[in-house]
Amino acid sequence: MRTSNINNNINPDSSILISKMEDVVIPFSSEVPCDNNGQRMWWAFLASSMVTFFGGLFIILIWRTLKYLWTVCCHCNIKNKEAQKVNNPANNQAADRAPKAPGEKEEAPASEVGWMTSVKDWAGVMISAQTLTGRVLVVLVFALSIGALGIYFIDSSDPIESCQNFYKDFTLQIDMAFNVFFLLYFGLRFIAANDKLWFWLEVNSVVDFFTVPPVFVSVYLNRSWLGLRFLRALRLIQFSEILQFLNILKTSNSIKLVNLCSIFISTWLTAAGFIHLVENSGDPWENFENSQSLSYWECVYLLMVTMSTVGYGDVYAKTTLGRLFMVFFILGGLAMFASYVPEIIELIGNRKKYGGSYSAVNGRKHIVVCGHITLESVSNFLKDFLHKDRDDVNVEIVFLHNISPNLELEALFKRHFTQVEFYQGSVLNPHDLARVKIESADACLILANKYCADPDAEDASNIMRVISIKNYHPKIRIITQMLQYHNKAHLLNIPSWNWKEGDDAICLAELKAGFIAQSCLAQGLSTMLANLFSMRSFIEIEEDTWQKYYLEGVANEMYTEYLSSAFVGLSFPTVCELCYVKLKLLLIAIEYKSEQRESSILINPGNHVKMQEGTLGFFIASDAKEVKRAFFYCKACHDDITDPKRIKKCGCKRPKMSVYKRMKLACCFDCGRSEQDCSCMSGSVHSNMDTLQRAYPLSSVSVHDCATTLRAFEDEHPSTLSPKKKQRNGGMRNSPNCSPKMMSRHDPLLIPGNEQIENMDMNVKRYDSTGMFHWCPSKDIEKVILTRSEASMTVLSGHVVVCIFGDGTSALVGLRNLVMPLRASNFHYHELKPIVFVGSLDYLRREWETLHNFPKVSILPGTPLSRADLRAVNINLCDMCVILSANQNNIEDASLQDKECILASLNIKSMQFDDSIGVLQANSQGFTPPGMDRSSPDSSPVHGFVRQASVTTGSNIPIITELVNDSNVQFLDQDDDDDPDTELYLTQPFACGTAFAVSVLDSLMSATYFNDNILTLIRTLVTGGATPELEALLAEENALRGGYSTPQTLANRDRCRVAQLALYDGPFADLGDGGCYGDLFCKALKTYNMLCFGIYRLRDAHLSTPSQCTKRYVITNPPYEFELVPTDLIFCLMQFDHNAGQSRTSLSHSSHSSHSSSKKSSSVHSIPPSSRQNRSSKSREARDKQKYVHSHFLLW
Repeated sequence: MRTSNINNNINPDSSILISKMEDVVIPFSSEVPCDNNGQRMWWAFLASSMVTFFGGLFIILIWRTLKYLWTVCCHCNIKNKEAQKVNNPANNQAADRAPKAPGEKEEAPASEVGWMTSVKDWAGVMISAQTLTGRVLVVLVFALSIGALGIYFIDSSDPIESCQNFYKDFTLQIDMAFNVFFLLYFGLRFIAANDKLWFWLEVNSVVDFFTVPPVFVSVYLNRSWLGLRFLRALRLIQFSEILQFLNILKTSNSIKLVNLCSIFISTWLTAAGFIHLVENSGDPWENFENSQSLSYWECVYLLMVTMSTVGYGDVYAKTTLGRLFMVFFILGGLAMFASYVPEIIELIGNRKKYGGSYSAVNGRKHIVVCGHITLESVSNFLKDFLHKDRDDVNVEIVFLHNISPNLELEALFKRHFTQVEFYQGSVLNPHDLARVKIESADACLILANKYCADPDAEDASNIMRVISIKNYHPKIRIITQMLQYHNKAHLLNIPSWNWKEGDDAICLAELKAGFIAQSCLAQGLSTMLANLFSMRSFIEIEEDTWQKYYLEGVANEMYTEYLSSAFVGLSFPTVCELCYVKLKLLLIAIEYKSEQRESSILINPGNHVKMQEGTLGFFIASDAKEVKRAFFYCKACHDDITDPKRIKKCGCKRPKMSVYKRMKLACCFDCGRSEQDCSCMSGSVHSNMDTLQRAYPLSSVSVHDCATTLRAFEDEHPSTLSPKKKQRNGGMRNSPNCSPKMMSRHDPLLIPGNEQIENMDMNVKRYDSTGMFHWCPSKDIEKVILTRSEASMTVLSGHVVVCIFGDGTSALVGLRNLVMPLRASNFHYHELKPIVFVGSLDYLRREWETLHNFPKVSILPGTPLSRADLRAVNINLCDMCVILSANQNNIEDASLQDKECILASLNIKSMQFDDSIGVLQANSQGFTPPGMDRSSPDSSPVHGFVRQASVTTGSNIPIITELVNDSNVQFLDQDDDDDPDTELYLTQPFACGTAFAVSVLDSLMSATYFNDNILTLIRTLVTGGATPELEALLAEENALRGGYSTPQTLANRDRCRVAQLALYDGPFADLGDGGCYGDLFCKALKTYNMLCFGIYRLRDAHLSTPSQCTKRYVITNPPYEFELVPTDLIFCLMQFDHNAGQSRTSLSHSSHSSHSSSKKSSSVHSIPPSSRQNRSSKSREARDKQKYVHSHFLLW
């Protein structure tokens, strides 16, 4: 449409030309400040895009050229300097001999992350889908791109170019806002890009070049040109990636379907936009005279009939540009319509998608992960390694595998692309090891296939990977998973394998059996420890259910941190109490360093160990930031702070004092008394301070603590203690005012004299050569086999029944790793639980070679599915029933892998038992603090003899079932409401400690990498005390070797234990009914040196009405104000009791040598009637509520 002003300025000679250009002259309005000559300005819009694109490309190429020239020049200068050094050796020697300035130091390569790298990493996180912010940003960019495409659809109904007032055109304002956001997002992508040239040429960048600048030109010229805004349709290609970021697409078929649909639709709409532009504009060389008026949707229709080769002819292209485009589009459109061209293009390209080499970032570590790379193994690894509870993980993960990832695994890599890279290759190829820069890697992690049919073959493959990596770079740290314990010996044959330098082998069979063994000694402990060594996010539940308290404990993990200098000189219990009460941290162990020995990990060592400068502590906390309080704590600055969150780094320094002064103050602090009237120091010590320092020189890291030194001085001088006080405190390491006078692993000669004489029998071998396990001469398997009738006649109670499925061809599960924790040497002989194996004799014969040196082991040939066999071994009187299978990995269907274990578990739970045998009650030897009378129920935290509740139904039998497939846990308990898709740790059987799966051990790979002491701690816990020396011995003989009792071997018995304390009676009964957990923690720590760390509570204890349910669940590290109930069982760490076995040692070991002949006998204990009558009605009621009151101990 023209105005009168335009017509007045037109010459008559040009009227014909104007009439021909009637359709191409832009509309004009007097209200819009536009060109009144009707001159088109499309070239300005196009020029803005071209200048932006080629200008930036030119700058990038110039920068690369200058950088290349600079590198060449520097290389030449280096060569010239080297040549001068060769030509003038005298000058070089003189320069080398020249002294350096005092402040001059050799330049070290920068290892810190620069600000540019930090900004680049920040930008990469912002545009990735790894964090919540990144996911929101990526989805928002895609949504705005679709919005901009919608605005294009609206504007396509207007002329191609028209005058528009920015302040009155609403769609132009919205489009302007969108493009400003696209410009900012383009800047983030540019900063995060590694290769700027490739980034400049990629599709998304080209889309921004031809859509963003024209919008700014429109505002400046008050004109609108539809132009190339249709290119926004290419953003639809990323639709599948967006759905993958949101975890909506999880299967290969769905990803492929959405991918093909998005590519097809985006190409279709983009091509239609180009046809719409050229057909409505015309050809430039024809002066735009051959244009035709086509709507955008008519162009969409034209492209569809063209791709389908139908071609009705009602709509067709008239311009030369349109026809030329259609010629080429038919080829691609037809191929795309046929749906197989993408595969053909990929084959023609013949380029490895995951080739190339890793480019290390300065100041950033990287690790190489290889082995069994699948979606499950990688997702489990990344979920734990990159968990938010860890500190900022500035480590890049490089996966190396010889098979390219499938679409699901590729989607997982894309979600973590800022910290994860994948390369296709093999660790057996040195060229591929060079590609991933294995020589500069911080560590190499090798994952194993836990579900393979041949575990030995899988271990052999991983050992070959270790050999190849060590051969290429001997100094690289390697952490590998092993399936079979006996295959660990082959790693010792590798010359460069050195566990002291950080090389570790995580044996899944060893740890799995150890975790299960823990449940045999203290039910629920395996669940607690599995949660501690796994990174779990906190899930808040408002309702007062058992899940609420369980999940609060699940959020706790194991961390390490160096202790503040404010703790130096204090005893471990003092520091532990201060950390729990003041810092809200639970300290369970420390790394102790001596002057003459290597460092060792001490778990709840007691009063005799004082904190050193730079002591490393092992804490239980909810995240790594909380543990920093132990490092920042300062008594001068933080002593009056009640909120632990306010404990931050302070600028003051703790004044130094003499070592002896600090020792004396620490000793008095433990006693809670002043320095003058402290009972730990006799009068002779006070008066002869100088003599003491001369006779016993001390250092801050001396293995002899202050109490030991003071006691030694008192042994040489007359004591001021009265005879009554000596009798009251003598030999008691649990006395608050008495230092421990007993053996420690650092001082083996401090064994009490009577036990040393009694145990040091040079003619009897009671323990293995390391002193870590009970040992007996090897027995023939025929001597331990029980028939069904013999087992029925044998009164078995308080024993462990191991139901094992397997045959002569099944892979060995390694039953020795299950038995070793049950035969640890810090159990007295009478405390050992008899073990009865029920299973195939052919299979047990193959395992017997590793079991024949352990006492109290019997075999009942049969099947765990036979109720007659189960009744013969008195399964209703056992302390624990373990269900294992050696046939789990031989079945392809994952849902059927656990069928034998599930059937056996359900079979036992459905059994009914006669209560007429109630007279034969099972018993468990309980914990009594040293120096207290076991017969006195009021003086023991746990009674020496606790009657087990009568079992009339199999559902009350304590069972732990091993599972391979986590989802099969839903079949174990028929009365739970667990969803099939619920994670294992959230299910009721796992929370109650009745189910265990090897998948919970996956987190140990990450935990070991970040702290190798964690693996040492957990192996000490679950293996019963296995050491590298013991592993070397087993690699030589594959069997334990007996040894004579010496002070050194007996010293190894002094190891910490785990006990379950009952609150219904005893010295803690006053806290059991409504008391605070924190008060119990402090009382147990001060009075008995016991460290509490969890609760095993009845599932329905929170209900106001009584419940008959006997299921319990685990609560890890409750807060101070947590309310206790009488039926609670408390997990605690306690010291080794030397006096517990003195009264029964002779009797126990006199029958030890004849155990094989009297294998069918078993102790039967019952409570004397008088003791039962003296029990209060309240205690009896509490015992009826809880099914089992355990006082069993586990080696720690």
